[in-house]
Amino acid sequence: MRKIQKKVNSEYFEAILSGKKTYELRLADFDVQEGDVLILEEWDPESQHYTGRKIEKHVLGVDKFEIDKLFWPEEEVREKGLQIISFK
Repeated sequence: MRKIQKKVNSEYFEAILSGKKTYELRLADFDVQEGDVLILEEWDPESQHYTGRKIEKHVLGVDKFEIDKLFWPEEEVREKGLQIISFK
């Protein structure tokens, strides 16, 4: 188990804090695995500073996508984007 620190904008931090947001969409530029702990630090994009608030979340699972191995044509992905749907 590793602890990984990442910043998260205030609006998303609040949604995570309230329990409404139970996922995180990130660029796959770091290694994260099931069992790791994400330490999410609140970032205020207006002031360009950390607020000092942090949340620790245990990683339940990780799915990675490669753009050339998606199920849809690249043109459609560029036009419509992708969405992550969480459910329980």
